[in-house]
Amino acid sequence: MSTRRWPFDPALTRRDHGFFGPDSPSWKVWTHPTALIGFQRAVTLEHFDPMLTAAVADADGIYTDPRGRLDGTLSYFLVVAVGDSRTAVETSELLMRVHARATGIEPISGKRYGANNPDSQLWIHVTGWHSVLKAYEMFGPGPLSPADEDRYWAECVVAAELQTCSPADVPASRQAVREYFERVRPRLCTSERAQRGMHYLLRTEGGRGRWPLWATSRMLAPATIATLPKWMRVLGDFDQPAALDRAVVPAARAVVRATRSPAAMQAVLGPTLPVTRSVLRWHFANPVAEIPETVTPAEARERLRSA
Repeated sequence: MSTRRWPFDPALTRRDHGFFGPDSPSWKVWTHPTALIGFQRAVTLEHFDPMLTAAVADADGIYTDPRGRLDGTLSYFLVVAVGDSRTAVETSELLMRVHARATGIEPISGKRYGANNPDSQLWIHVTGWHSVLKAYEMFGPGPLSPADEDRYWAECVVAAELQTCSPADVPASRQAVREYFERVRPRLCTSERAQRGMHYLLRTEGGRGRWPLWATSRMLAPATIATLPKWMRVLGDFDQPAALDRAVVPAARAVVRATRSPAAMQAVLGPTLPVTRSVLRWHFANPVAEIPETVTPAEARERLRSA
């Protein structure tokens, strides 16, 4: 990134309101503490795509540097949702360059994978935006209003423009998301490497510098699993009793209420996901932009090229 380095400095101003703006449901959902549960859900579900499983397993990053890999991924989603437009575009272009190097052979099918493959990118995108909303509904304020939900899915389509998937392929409603999951279900599967990754993300191993992530992942896992349909739990071999599902919902809601303030959220994120914390801190410190407008990703790219 040429003009702004992570971690974000709260003293840096917000150039504009990014792609969605302060009144958007995306700002509300992605900056809520329930996003942490939704994120664990999303990165677990990524492993149902065999090409993504191969990319993650070959890179080995979630095992050698789990905090760094998870922190980078969540902070990317957060920057796209609430960052100013230039920072979001710079961050997405950096991510695409990193992903371009992640290629190889998926060992079961023998097919070549690439982390920037549009189908895999679409799976990452949809599971991310869907999972964060699902956690918001179950453990946070509840469902969005019909108007806000329509807008949330429209904003999900806009955010997809920063990845390699075509916005035309992105489901733009709750029903379209259901249809997408049904359409891709036949190609979803697990393997020994996929289950290892899913179980590791739900309950990350401890070790030097990993104890905060070890503790956080285990506290989140029962709530994360409670959001998932039975067939996914069985396929991933991480099912849990129905009694635990029922018990975890009020407990998770209580924890979410206790961590709702910006200060509490940052305290939780600090030792676990420091880059994400710095983005969130910058966001709360800069509610108003130098130019209080929203732009499209295409406009943001054009401004960056002409700068």
